[in-house]
Amino acid sequence: MSMEIIGYNSSINNYYDISKVNNKENVKAESTASTNITNADTAVVYEKSDNTSTKKATYEINKKSSSDRAAIVEQMKKAEDDNRQSLINMVREMMNTQSGKQKTADGFSAFGGTVTEEARKEAQEAISEDGYWGVKQTSQRLFDFASALAGDDVEKMKKMQDAMNKGINQAAAKLGGLPSIGQQTQDAANNLFEEYYKSKGVEV
Repeated sequence: MSMEIIGYNSSINNYYDISKVNNKENVKAESTASTNITNADTAVVYEKSDNTSTKKATYEINKKSSSDRAAIVEQMKKAEDDNRQSLINMVREMMNTQSGKQKTADGFSAFGGTVTEEARKEAQEAISEDGYWGVKQTSQRLFDFASALAGDDVEKMKKMQDAMNKGINQAAAKLGGLPSIGQQTQDAANNLFEEYYKSKGVEV
């Protein structure tokens, strides 16, 4: 499952060239990524049902030397660290972009130029309640990407939540503070994590 997660992690990094994609392509890409994750999970369940394969795999692992097993553990830890760092980077860029949309909607250009009325209206729509860069959709994407990397694992979800907040805090430091839409997005994303923990009967 770790290799499949890393593959998905690469997909979302490639997909999230934020300045070059439109909303329709984003939705299509996220839908495709979600299908791939589902298929990957199904494959794992199917393999686990094969008792012969499971016993063979366990036997082969047990045959490895202690140094080989230690190397495997280190590889797994590195994969988790890479996933967390990728999420941090992606979240930071998402929050920077959302902040830029807010500035444009308010009539300010990031480059000191003039904001056209068309660009301003487009940005206002993007950060609206149902807009792609609005609080609801952005917070949901933050949670979805984190859960895709963690899987249905509470402890890993806690680590991904920490990574998400770290990415947001890095964006805030660069921006000199989050705009109100960014603060609301962070709160909404953390609420989604809390709802997940409650569904698992876990108190955080």
